[in-house]
Amino acid sequence: MYIIVAIIVFGLLIATHELGHFIAAKACGVKVVEFSIGMGPAVYKKQGKETLYSLRALPVGGFCAMEGEDSKSNDPRAFTNQVAWKRIIILVAGSAMNFLLGFVLILLVFSQAESFTTPTITGFMEDCPYEGEDGLMAGDTIYKIDGERIYFSSNVGFYLGRGNGKTVDLVLIRDGKKIYLDDYPMTLREYEQGGETVLKYGLYFGVKETGAAARLKYSWYCVLDFVRLVRLGLVDLVTGVVGIRDMSGPVGIVGLINDVGQGSENVSDAISNIAYFTAFITVNLSVMNMLPIPALDGGRVLFLVVTWVTERVLRRKIDPKYEGYIHAAGLFLLFGLMAVVMFNDIVKIIAA
Repeated sequence: MYIIVAIIVFGLLIATHELGHFIAAKACGVKVVEFSIGMGPAVYKKQGKETLYSLRALPVGGFCAMEGEDSKSNDPRAFTNQVAWKRIIILVAGSAMNFLLGFVLILLVFSQAESFTTPTITGFMEDCPYEGEDGLMAGDTIYKIDGERIYFSSNVGFYLGRGNGKTVDLVLIRDGKKIYLDDYPMTLREYEQGGETVLKYGLYFGVKETGAAARLKYSWYCVLDFVRLVRLGLVDLVTGVVGIRDMSGPVGIVGLINDVGQGSENVSDAISNIAYFTAFITVNLSVMNMLPIPALDGGRVLFLVVTWVTERVLRRKIDPKYEGYIHAAGLFLLFGLMAVVMFNDIVKIIAA
């Protein structure tokens, strides 16, 4: 059942993205030739006044085909004949819709939350060495760790763990003022908890915020945290901390959503957990699609900016066919990467 839900969810993410392009194109007066959800052979078609609407067999993509999107056109309503700012709005709209969907999903998940724990220290474990006026004090709010903003108490352990394991740069809020602790020695230590020895930093967090304003604020914080996780994931990929084998494509995402559903205690928890995970995926898609890589919307925006600068500075126009060549090459490489990632996903499923 959850595999079917996962496939529907994946289709929803693509539909939302393409819907963003579609709405922006229509608002900017651009002719949309076809709006499709899915790829491959069409299983349903309906011709509108101007646009062909189609549903295709494979829920792994979709498109909003605009007149003159990748080639010259004499139609004044063609995409390529629009001013740069309109084209940028249309290109960005897909990712904006994914981002908005992520925020709405998190807001729905958090609407059931009675309270939110803040990164404000309420106490210390016995013999914790970090307590003191020159260190940390009860009532301090951990604002930043190594330059990264701390939104939730769960962020604290995560970003302390990403450090060098010896020292960190902390920014605290104490009595309304910022306190800076640079190169502050902070490591995991052994503590007795519940009759067991555990590795902890020795901090307790317990101040809670409630109400509609808190739900709205922490929903926004959560989406920002998702964006940051994408950035950190890219940094880890470039620096070699993780490899291509750690990436997941459509097959892997469907599998993960299924695992999230299967691992939930009941249907209600499954819906909430899948919604939360879907929010992360859609924000991930939003950010990744705006990277300045050929074939992605971010690459198209970059090419628009380069074209605009070239025309204004060098007084020369770039033939649109060259942009088409660049995006075609980028799409070829992107499909190659997707094939490798999909193969890895299938191997993981078989080996599991």
